[in-house]
Amino acid sequence: MVILTVLLVITTCWMIYHFIVAYTSKSIDKTEHMRKISYGKSLGLFALMTGLFGQMLGFASMFSQLDALVGTEVIVTPEMVYGGIKVTWIVTIYGSFIYLLSLLIWFVASVLINKKQEKQSSR
Repeated sequence: MVILTVLLVITTCWMIYHFIVAYTSKSIDKTEHMRKISYGKSLGLFALMTGLFGQMLGFASMFSQLDALVGTEVIVTPEMVYGGIKVTWIVTIYGSFIYLLSLLIWFVASVLINKKQEKQSSR
């Protein structure tokens, strides 16, 4: 979760910084600025993949813990399994949130940059 939080901060700061630079520049080179903003979208996708990897690690840990309980007197209940599955989804949902946020920022930035470029070209 710490890695995903760091990726969230880096992605958001990267995209906002490059959007501000693109939006405030006098001569706008749309392709260059959009390429830099798209790197933030790639960072968001990396966060999603990191979340999926974290879920796989969570599943492996859950199954090893359940396997250790099989030989003991503890009875493995469906609630235990469902609880473990529920916990593994937290990382994936967080990674998906970061990716969706990066897509939203990218979309808003691209629309605003396109509007500014159209306004400058109509002058």
